[in-house]
Amino acid sequence: MYRELAHLLLYSDLGEGAILTRLAGIFRDWEHGADRDELVGRIYAQIKRLLDLSTDCGFDENLWQCYLTWVLMNNQNSFTKTCERTGAGQGSVNHFAKGDLAVFRRLFDFDFGPIEQDLGIDCFSTICSYQALPKRERTYNRDISLQVLELRHRLADADAEEMFSLVTDYYRRYGYGVFAANRAFRVRREAGEAIFLPISNVDRVTLDDLLGYELQKRELRRNTEAFLAGKTANNVLLYGDAGTGKSTSVKALINEYYDCGLRMIELYKHQFRDLSAVLAEIKNRNYRFIIFIDDLSFEENEVEYKFLKAVIEGGVETRPDNVLVYATSNRRHLIRETWNDRTDMEHHGDIHRSDTMEEKLSLASRFGVAIHYSVPKQREYQEMVKVLAARQGIHMNEAELLAQANTWEVRHGGFSGRTAQQFIYYLNSLPKE
Repeated sequence: MYRELAHLLLYSDLGEGAILTRLAGIFRDWEHGADRDELVGRIYAQIKRLLDLSTDCGFDENLWQCYLTWVLMNNQNSFTKTCERTGAGQGSVNHFAKGDLAVFRRLFDFDFGPIEQDLGIDCFSTICSYQALPKRERTYNRDISLQVLELRHRLADADAEEMFSLVTDYYRRYGYGVFAANRAFRVRREAGEAIFLPISNVDRVTLDDLLGYELQKRELRRNTEAFLAGKTANNVLLYGDAGTGKSTSVKALINEYYDCGLRMIELYKHQFRDLSAVLAEIKNRNYRFIIFIDDLSFEENEVEYKFLKAVIEGGVETRPDNVLVYATSNRRHLIRETWNDRTDMEHHGDIHRSDTMEEKLSLASRFGVAIHYSVPKQREYQEMVKVLAARQGIHMNEAELLAQANTWEVRHGGFSGRTAQQFIYYLNSLPKE
């Protein structure tokens, strides 16, 4: 195995800690007569790592080939970068890429028999013919699982030339690395760089699941589709009362437009200082990114809004064409105003407080599209309850259902889609007669 890896060129940077690199080292030491018990322990450590990865990513059947497929999907090199942007083309780099894929072709069919027989183990045979336990969807990354399993099946029956076509088609369609097989991300700052952490249990809600608000959803779709088509599009502020579906509307976009290259990065207010680092990492990728800021508002003494304001519009570094900011807020102007803000002269602080207020309020104006989500009327709330009850298979007399829904609304925060959904959850939790 280590001899095969020595022939890799473009894909050679696997990392010292990679499972494949560690296994290659084990095979090298086995051929040089290393201690057998030590070798078995080292092999089991890598098999455990492979099983853990398989659980997180939903691998099945041939875990070894799934792992190799996952390596091909995630490796970052000059070839994968080019394929993501423009496809394979006719460049000389293809010669080296085909050589590397010939190595992976041989690794796909690697014969583990000799080492298993010599060491008296069967772990490689087991992972190459594996039956995974059924898992709930939220316990693994379904997007990665589907992509790996589909591509693995096709690569398993392909020769080296066919593997080249399959892999380059994948890069052109999905790209490579963490953005290829994940929809949404959080961010962590490490050593001045933005590290993107995939959100594996993304809510699979769609805009059609959100009842009502047809005009709001239509405007959100229009702006997002223009953005995906490379047309001019605006940053979006969704504002209004709590529980009306603002956040749900934004989250639904990544489920509807993921296959069109849309990705979402969720940022919190304390991370606005990291916006420049985030933009530096994503500006040259062949995706469209929505930076999602949920429940955005600022108190009087907070200054983080200045970082966001500069990025949206007005800073020295322009916002990349493949990035938009979508934010939700209960406040139309994002900033809590006080009577002091409205007094032009103050003995302390800024001499002209009205200028300070205008600076704060100008942030909201930098969202080119502002969409209002209002509290539903009682009839709209009752219609939501009836539709949600039908979807959940709840069969009650309509008058009784609505009477209970009205009682629930009085005790739980007023008319809203959230209140209606919570009422249905409550009905589902009751013992069945």
